[in-house]
Parts: sequence; structure tokens; C-alpha cells
Amino acid sequence: MLQPMKTKFRKQFKGRIHGASKGGFELNFGQFGLKAMEPERVNARQIEAARRAITRAMKRAGRVWIRVFPDVPVSSKPAEVRMGSGKGAPDFWAVRVHPGRIMFEVDGVSEDVAEEALRLGAAKLPIRTRIVRRIVS
Repeated sequence: MLQPMKTKFRKQFKGRIHGASKGGFELNFGQFGLKAMEPERVNARQIEAARRAITRAMKRAGRVWIRVFPDVPVSSKPAEVRMGSGKGAPDFWAVRVHPGRIMFEVDGVSEDVAEEALRLGAAKLPIRTRIVRRIVS
């Protein structure tokens, strides 16, 4: 699974995801992409599950790019623990996905295979997505 090798601080504030994505909203590598339509935190397990679904559906032909990286540590306290006594230990890594962000890109396969693969990958994510394609001029 994806996670940073080293961070400056162990824990981060939760924060909020405001507004549209200010970068990463265009296809840069592949012909087809999976674009996020709503703001949400997506964790490393969900990204990995989507990646596996996409590669399986493409029968390991073509190429897949992951355009998001989970760099936000999310902490949680153990079950049935009383309030207080500080913040919980880091539990998993997540990425804050803004609306409009391209999360995955695919190339080297036909349009119907790419769409089916991205549809299966989107089913593993907790957000609404849209399949986008590069306009050939």
C-alpha cells in the first residue's frame, strides 16, 4: 500500500476539503481517466483496491497511472476508550480528494476495456466519479 517513507510530523489536523481541485484536473498520461466528482478522504486501501480492480479488468495489458498519493495520517482511538487523554495513534493514510481531481489514468487498451476497467475501479472508491477521455484533435 502507498504511504510516505517519512513525514515531518506524526499527526495532522483533520481539516476540511473546500472548493474544486486546483491542479491535476486534466489527463496528462493516458487516454482515459477517472475523475472525482465530490470531496472526500480516500484511504490507501481503497486506492490499492481500485488499482487492483483496474489492472485485473485490463488483463495486465496497457498502463495504469495513479494520480493521487495518500500523505495525510488519520488517527483514531481504540474502541471503548474514555474521552480525553490526548489524540489517538496514527491509524491509516489518506488523501484529500477535491472535486475535479483525476485519480487514475489508463492507456494502451481499447475504449470499451478501459471504460469497464475504470467502472470496476470506481466501485471500490467511496466517492462518485466520472470516466473522462482525451479529445483527439
